[in-house]
Amino acid sequence: MDATSATLGHGVGRCCHNPRVTTPIEDYALLSNCRSAALVSSQGSIDWLCLPRYDSGSMFGALLGNESHGAWSLRPADPDARSTRRYDGDTFVLVTRWETSTGIADVYDAMPVDEGIEAVVRRVVGVAGAVDFVSEVRLRFDYARAVPWVQQVGQGGEHAILAVAGPDAVTIRGPRLIATDTAHRGRWTTAAGESVDSVLMWGPSWQKAPAPFNVEAALERTREWWAAWADRVQAAGTHPALVTRSLMVLRALTHSETGGIVAAATTSLPEAFGGSRNWDYRYVWLRDAALTLSAYIEHGYLDAAHRWRDWLLRAIAGDPADVQIMYGIAGERDLPEREISSLPGYDGAAPVRIGNGAVDQYQADVIGEVMVALDAARTAGVAETTFSWALQRALLAQLVKWVDRPDLGIWEMRGDPHFFTHSRAMIWAAFDRGIRAVEEGGLDGELDTWRQMRDRVRAEIDARGVHQGGWFTQHFDTDEVDASLLVLPQVGFCAYDDPRMLATVARMEETLMPHGWLLRYRTTGVDGLAGDEHPFLACSFWLVGQYAHSGRRDDAEALMHRLTSVANDLGLLSEEYDPVTGRQAGNTPQALSHLALVGAADALDKTAPGRASGS
Repeated sequence: MDATSATLGHGVGRCCHNPRVTTPIEDYALLSNCRSAALVSSQGSIDWLCLPRYDSGSMFGALLGNESHGAWSLRPADPDARSTRRYDGDTFVLVTRWETSTGIADVYDAMPVDEGIEAVVRRVVGVAGAVDFVSEVRLRFDYARAVPWVQQVGQGGEHAILAVAGPDAVTIRGPRLIATDTAHRGRWTTAAGESVDSVLMWGPSWQKAPAPFNVEAALERTREWWAAWADRVQAAGTHPALVTRSLMVLRALTHSETGGIVAAATTSLPEAFGGSRNWDYRYVWLRDAALTLSAYIEHGYLDAAHRWRDWLLRAIAGDPADVQIMYGIAGERDLPEREISSLPGYDGAAPVRIGNGAVDQYQADVIGEVMVALDAARTAGVAETTFSWALQRALLAQLVKWVDRPDLGIWEMRGDPHFFTHSRAMIWAAFDRGIRAVEEGGLDGELDTWRQMRDRVRAEIDARGVHQGGWFTQHFDTDEVDASLLVLPQVGFCAYDDPRMLATVARMEETLMPHGWLLRYRTTGVDGLAGDEHPFLACSFWLVGQYAHSGRRDDAEALMHRLTSVANDLGLLSEEYDPVTGRQAGNTPQALSHLALVGAADALDKTAPGRASGS
């Protein structure tokens, strides 16, 4: 989206704007301190913020309602002010430039990466002339279920308010904020050369309010930290900037202390506008985390492999029969799904959900995803420990016991279990990587059993997972196809140009691409849910890789161009895209979308003319 035009019609009740107008998902920028995240609209409103963790209760929840559910607007008083925005280089320091009839000013928004500081900094810097600014804060803790008690606490000429409710306390220092109804408002003028800071700090309500910190030093450390991280990215080819930003998004969604990698920064953004397919993605899916690990390794971040493996060992320690598909950020197992009524939902899409019922599902592909990622780490030089290899052996032993168990598939369907072809292929991959560890890595294992299982599963797929028309099927009891089948050549089950894969792609193009964008599957089948959904961005990126590796270079580049063009002006992607209305849909920014973008760019680079094919 063009940032300049985006300022004219959007914003949820900002200053003089219509409070019933919903901000498009693609209008939001991401801030992150690698412990939590905030979403900021181009109109200068923080509409989503959870502290101190990604999965904490929101204190700004306008994203799933309106400003009455919590928001912090900081923008010129002039309703005709126009904004453009960018990140300050390869960082998550957001710079929004405001132009008014009286002057120009920049707003720098950031979450300092310093440990022990849970804060948001909003710095206004005058560039030319003078600009009148209005700051309007509505704090609503615990998903807007708690309106805090607020008091003025500034001393010695300092202006500050303290807001407390339940376990949460927030201090905001900066220009004076005056209570008006249930909001606090401030107004001032920033002239050229002047700088005005507003700082929100979170802390437990039973402790003394956090002391002020040096804002200039914190901003500089944050810039330097992100720039140094991005500078290590090994990205070349035709899309280095997009690859770098996508890897940075993955880092922004990786908790710096626990190593847990959340699937997205948000909950309940709808897959279908106005519908009920609204899920909480602020948890760690083993699948997404494993794929993130592979992307990190491919681009030179071996240290991430060590940290994620440590997280994995902690999370799934115990009986392998109890392994889950997803965990909390620190490895928590109990993630009950519940609906809350305090937030009405994005543009009325209800219910809003906290937790995720998929935690109790059996998805047979997950152990395969983990084994593939750990194999990549081992191949890259991350040495196995006695503990880490024992874990993998235990997972494979459990998979032997589960080999005849149907599952609910990669997409967390809520219908009946089946033998999904993708899941079976990932079981094959799990045993294949175990065999490779023994044969090539010199580790000990149940080689005969694993070979038997691997060969048996392959034979089953060949016999039951291929339609008479020549294509792989979604599961063994249907003639439908599913976008997850694009993963089969990625893990080595078959070649990209295998006739069955080519037939599968042709069938997908016939049944799953009504507008030239790839759906995950047709929801009229085994979905088990009401309503429909939009094309899944990750699947279309997978298709780019399939095209590239099977000799359809022009199709790969054309689809890649279409996909990258729907990233917002800051390079961010949500889960899905509605090609009819031209809107992003689903939770944002979505780790799997950015992972798949990196994979597609890598595929295009590896299959570029003059390079040997990666197939």
